[in-house]
Amino acid sequence: MNTARILSIAAVAAFASIGAQAGELNGNLYGTDFEAHVQSTRNSTEVRAEGQKALPNFAKGPVADYAARTTSNLDRAAVRSDALVAIRAHQIATGERS
Repeated sequence: MNTARILSIAAVAAFASIGAQAGELNGNLYGTDFEAHVQSTRNSTEVRAEGQKALPNFAKGPVADYAARTTSNLDRAAVRSDALVAIRAHQIATGERS
């Protein structure tokens, strides 16, 4: 009985794995061949030229510039005392449950 049960479980597992990997009729399994269905309208030299033109400004955002120009009008002690007041009033989360 144990042998029959093991064989039936193995058969069900084999059918399930075959069904899980069944792709489209053209053999496109999990969309791995999606590039074959795309028709390009630009040639590679245009795309490379556009990339080279955009390269000097890559990953330069205004966040660093604004952070460098911003100055605070509070000192460290005032910020710490405001934080302690907010913690005691349960306005901000503290500790491991935050």
